[in-house]
Formats: sequence, C-alpha cells, structure tokens
Amino acid sequence: MAPAEQDVLAVREQLFHERVRECIICALLFASLYILCHFIITHFKKHTDFAAVHDDEDAAVNRIALGLCTFTLAVALGAVLLLPFSIISNEVLLSFPQNYYIQWLNGSLVHGLWNLVFLFSNLSLVFLMPFAYFFTESEGFVGSKKGIMARVYETSVVLLLLTLLVLGMVWVASAIVSNDAASRQSLYDLWEYYLPYLYSCISLFGVLLLLLCTPFGLSTMFTVTGKLLVKPRLLEDLDEQLSCTRLEEAAVSRRISSGKASCWLNLNVELLQEQFFAIRSKRRKLELRHRASPWQRNLGYPLAMLGLLALTGISVLIVCFHVLELLLDDAAMPRGIQDASLGQVSFSIFGSFGAALQVVLIFYLMVSSVVGFYSSPLFTRLLPERQDTPLTKIIGNCVSLLVLSSALPVFSRTLGITRFDLLGDFGRFNWLGNFYIVFLYNMGFAGLTTLCLVKRVSWAVQAELIRAFGLHKLPLPVTRCRPLGKPC
Repeated sequence: MAPAEQDVLAVREQLFHERVRECIICALLFASLYILCHFIITHFKKHTDFAAVHDDEDAAVNRIALGLCTFTLAVALGAVLLLPFSIISNEVLLSFPQNYYIQWLNGSLVHGLWNLVFLFSNLSLVFLMPFAYFFTESEGFVGSKKGIMARVYETSVVLLLLTLLVLGMVWVASAIVSNDAASRQSLYDLWEYYLPYLYSCISLFGVLLLLLCTPFGLSTMFTVTGKLLVKPRLLEDLDEQLSCTRLEEAAVSRRISSGKASCWLNLNVELLQEQFFAIRSKRRKLELRHRASPWQRNLGYPLAMLGLLALTGISVLIVCFHVLELLLDDAAMPRGIQDASLGQVSFSIFGSFGAALQVVLIFYLMVSSVVGFYSSPLFTRLLPERQDTPLTKIIGNCVSLLVLSSALPVFSRTLGITRFDLLGDFGRFNWLGNFYIVFLYNMGFAGLTTLCLVKRVSWAVQAELIRAFGLHKLPLPVTRCRPLGKPC
C-alpha cells in the first residue's frame, strides 16, 4: 500500500474513532439525564395512576406515557445545560490546550450536542408530547377490537390530523409574512423549512414567556428564599409562632377527641383531621427552624439576600450595557454560526471569572423563570405536588419546561448575558436579525425587572420593619362616622 493511501486510511480511521467517541459520550450524558429525570417524575407522579391500575392495558399506556415524559424532561434539562457546558468547555480548553485527557472535548462534540438538543426538542414538542396526551385519553375507534394497538391507531390518526392542521397554519403564516414566490416554494421542503420555521415560532413564544416570567421570578426569589431560610430574631419571632402553633394543635386535637366521644356534637371529623395534620406539619417545620444554629440564623439569611440582590443587579447592569452596545455596534446582535471554534478566545473580558459568572447568571435566570412561571396566576394550577400529580399534569409540566429551557440559549444571547454565539439551527431563527425586536426585548426586560424588584423589595422592607417593631399587633384605628345633622 502506498504511503499516500496509508495516510488517507489513517485519517479516515481517526475520524471514525472520533465519531464513535462522540456518540458514546452523547449516549452516556443523555442516559444520565434520563435516569435523573425518571427519579424526579417518580417523586411527583400519582401512585393511583400506576400502582392501582388493575387493567394491564391501562398500566402499559401509563408506562409508555411516563417514558415519553421522562425523555422530554431529559431533553429540557439538556437544553438548560447546553450553554453552560459550552462555556465551561471553552475555558477548559483555554486553560489546558495540550492536555491529552481532554482531547475528547472539542468543537465537534459541542456542535453535535447542540444539534441533538435541537432535534429532540422538535421531536418532543411536535410529536412525542401530543402523542403521549392523546394516547392516555384514547380508547380506540368505535367497533374496533380493544387493546393497545387500537389506541395507537386512534392516537396516530388524531396526531396526523393535528400535524396537518399545524403545518397548514405555519404555511399560511409564512406566506403572509413573506409574500414572495421563493418563500412559498421553499415551504414544500418539510425538513429544511417547515420544522425550523415552526420551532422558530415556538422559540419566539418561549422567549416571550421568559420575558414575562423571569422579571416576576427575580422578585419572587426573595420571598421564596425567605420561606426556606431561618430569619434573624429581629425579623422573625419563632418562639411566638411555635407557641401559637402548639396551642392550635392542642385545641384541634381536643375537638377531634370530643367529637369522637360524643354523639351530640355535629363535627366534620375528617376535615378536622386534615387540619390537624397540616398544623402538625407546620409545627414540625417550625421546630426544625427553631433548632437552627446562630450562624445559620444570623449569617445565612443576610448572605442569601445579598447574593440574590447582587445577581439580580448584575443581570440588569449587563442588559443595560448590552442595550448601549446594540446602539453602537452591530456585532452585539445575536447571530448563529455553523462551526464551534473552542479554545481560541474567552467569551468574557474578565477571563475565567467572567465565564463562571456567566454560567451562574444563566442558571439563576432559569431558576427565576421557573419560579415566576409557577408563581403566576395563569400557571399556578400546573404546580406539581409530591406523590399526587396526575399524568396529564405531568405532561403539561414537561411541555412547559421544555418550551422555557429550549428558549434559554436564545434568551441568554439576546440579552447579552454571554458572548457565545448560537450553534446549529438555534441561530437560524428569522427574528434574531431584527434590530427593533432585539432592542425592545432588552429594554422590556430591564424595565420589567427593575419595576418588579423595586416594588417587591419596597413592600418587603416595609412589612419586615412593621413586623420587627411589633406594629402589626396594634389594633387598627376605628373611625366612627357621625350621622348627618348631628354634632360630634
């Protein structure tokens, strides 16, 4: 064999091994996410939907739907980790450019992960989640033989009709927006235009949802953190709360005992028992908070509040600075690239510290958006409950989280939180090149976040000061209105 042929064969063999290595790494990462999401869904699912089902057919349907929900939640979690993983990979390659043990971490692997997340997000939103919902609600066509295949046939027909309806609506919307022959002709290419355009609309909806939920969640994070942590004694009197809860528990217990011992009292014992269990749970939580150490009580709460305030302030400052960049430099506009050049330059002017801060801010904004989503009046009913969440609500939660998480990379790049450009099909969204949309989006985020934060912090400080000085215990002044025509 000639030396040139040997070199070509060696290159092809190396490319083959790199491709196999990337496939193995992607499979291991997704398997880890799938297992984690399976435990999460198992923690929230309602046992009666799975354990108390005596029909094998219904049990199989529930297991299939549960597997599809787990797959979708794993894709959502992968979309959240996508941008932080890319930023960390770039910094690791910058710090150790010639290290043999991290040669597997390259641009091809990161680009492949972006493409897989985009593909699985489309697959889950367009096909898997609608299939899971219709599959759990289906019973088979009238007159057909009962069984799982009858449900599969009915679900497939309904899903096909829904797909045709959605694709027709996308075709009409695209023809209205781009009224030219070239755009209408490209619509006949399903894979190259239909699905990316449909996902562009879904991503725009997710980015707008993040715009509404994230500022509200940033202000709600202070309340949520205050409930989880133990406040200093100046701001919270746990002894009084614990004493009142114990007295209330004892009073309800006596009412239950008297209701069981006497047949003359008309008491709702079941309602009283539920109230008793709720009070006892509250009392146990207060006892755990009461046993907190002085360091945790006097240092943990202020540091947590200062940390939340610092992260929120840094996010608003970055967005405001990005607004100025948009007015002065066209390079600040979000754009997509097809080649991930990792390990060449840092995506932050502060180096590794700035990259770590970007990762923290991305996770913080995602958590805040989830908190704001479940705290909003429109989506409060979707909040999952431990061991008491039905399957249809699990499907709704998986779809909502996937919409939010798949829009997170676009959201972070549009606000200027990171300089990492969007890879693959994430950068093909039509609205990303519109200056007015991007500029108004940044202004809206900065304005809404500042407004929500000032309103929430001012009300919270006022309430804590009133509680600290004991003014909430004072009786309200009563103003008596004298009748007309009579002196005071």
